Amino acid sequence: MITSQLFLAVLKRPDLWVESLRTLVAVAPRRWWRRAPYLPLPDSGYTGWRLATAHGDSSIPLRPEELVHYLEWRKRQHRS
Repeated sequence: MITSQLFLAVLKRPDLWVESLRTLVAVAPRRWWRRAPYLPLPDSGYTGWRLATAHGDSSIPLRPEELVHYLEWRKRQHRS
């Protein structure tokens, strides 16, 4: 799910770094550090559901610009 393109898209936007960390904390499964790959990555069921609701098909990968738009939206929501 997390690709280098997604990572680079966020890396290029320092104004979204805090929001990306907030989002990561919000979607990370509980006790993520107890399971390989020992990273706070969202559950595959959750990401599949999010992609299915966004695209109508969970097999369509998330594009970097979609992630940036989502983080921008979350940032606006926190400000209001």
